[in-house]
Amino acid sequence: MKIEQLGRHILVEFYNCDKEVLNNHALIEKYMNEAAIKAKATIVQSAFHMFNPWGVSGAVIIQESHLTIHTWPEYGYAAVDLFTCGDSVDPWIAFDYLAEKLESEKSETTEVPRGLVDKIKHYSKEDLGTVTFKPVDNAAS
Repeated sequence: MKIEQLGRHILVEFYNCDKEVLNNHALIEKYMNEAAIKAKATIVQSAFHMFNPWGVSGAVIIQESHLTIHTWPEYGYAAVDLFTCGDSVDPWIAFDYLAEKLESEKSETTEVPRGLVDKIKHYSKEDLGTVTFKPVDNAAS
């Protein structure tokens, strides 16, 4: 079954990561930006913050949506959101790259369809005409 949606949002749990990497502000920002580039996204801006005594949060704003991260080095854990729109960017490439760079031993993912075209049309107060979308084959998931 094909789902008509505007975007894909992958929620990622990375476990047993390298604690030093997770607490390195410069590396986390570098890896998140590189993940966006590898996924073929267009970077608009990135902003990252180092917490005291540990942890990094940040966002890479891309023309096609965003990639975000929050790290808990003390637990070897990182929460990552990979939200992309259109069909030119593959968020799973960003996922694979980050899993490698964070040295994650285990990960869990949930992919959430965003902007379901049927619902957008249903709730709209006006005729939207043609809504462009990224078709996803749900049978492959």
